[in-house]
Amino acid sequence: MNTNDGGHHDAAVDALAVREYERAGNRYTRGGRRVLADPRPEIDPFEPDEKGWVGQGLQQLLAAAVAYRVAGVDGRATQRAVEGIAAARDFETALERPGQAACLAEFVADFRVAGGLDGAEAAYDAAAERYDTAGEKIESPQALATTPLFGAAAATIKRVARGQADGEIAIKWEDLHGADPSRPGAFLAHRAQFKRQRFAGLVERAVDDGHLAAPRGTTEYNNETRECPNCGSNHVNWAGTGIVCLRCSTPTEEV
Repeated sequence: MNTNDGGHHDAAVDALAVREYERAGNRYTRGGRRVLADPRPEIDPFEPDEKGWVGQGLQQLLAAAVAYRVAGVDGRATQRAVEGIAAARDFETALERPGQAACLAEFVADFRVAGGLDGAEAAYDAAAERYDTAGEKIESPQALATTPLFGAAAATIKRVARGQADGEIAIKWEDLHGADPSRPGAFLAHRAQFKRQRFAGLVERAVDDGHLAAPRGTTEYNNETRECPNCGSNHVNWAGTGIVCLRCSTPTEEV
C-alpha cells in the first residue's frame, strides 16, 4: 500500500491467511476509513487529486465487504457496501480529472456486487456510459488506468479471481481494458463491461468456497526453505507481515 493506513491492511491480510474472514473485514474497514480521511500527508481528500489516492481507501472497504460475505456476515457486508457507495459518490465532487468520476461509478457497481445489493448491472452500464462520455477529454487512457484510483478499482476482482485459479494471475490488464487505446472511452468502458459479466460470479464462488485469497505481493516459485502445511506447495507469496502460500494463502513454515 502507498497510503498511511495504520497497518490495518497488513493485519487484514494476516487474518485472511488464517481464515479469520470477519476479523479481516474489520481490519480492512479500519484501514479504509483511515485512508479516506488522510490518504497521504500532502493530500486533502476533498480537493482535486489527479492520481486519486482515496481509491485505496475505497479498495479496502470493498475488500472488507467481500471478506464479510465469505465470513457469512452478510449484514455487515451490506453496511460496508452502502458506506463505500456513499463515499465513492461523495468524492465525485473532488476528483475532477476526466475519467475519474466514471471510475468512482465503477466502484459503486463493485460495492453493489460485494454487498449483495440490487442494481449492480445497471450501475456497471452507467459507469460504461460515463467512460464513453469522458473519452474525448482523456488524452492517455493507459496512463490514467495506471493511477492509484484505477489500480485500486481493479484490485479486488483480480484478487477474488486468483483465489480460484491456484493463486495465479487470473485477470490481466488486457482482460480489463479494451483493445484500442486510441478510443479512450471504449478502452476504459471495457472495465465496467468485463466486471458486469464476471465479478458477481467470482464473489459468489468465493462465498461458496469459503475462501478469499491474500493479495499477490512478491512471489517466488520453488522456494527451498518454506513449505505450506496445508497443501505442501513451496511456491510462496510475501503478503501481509509474513510469507504465505502462493497457492492457498496459508502461512508457510520453515523447512
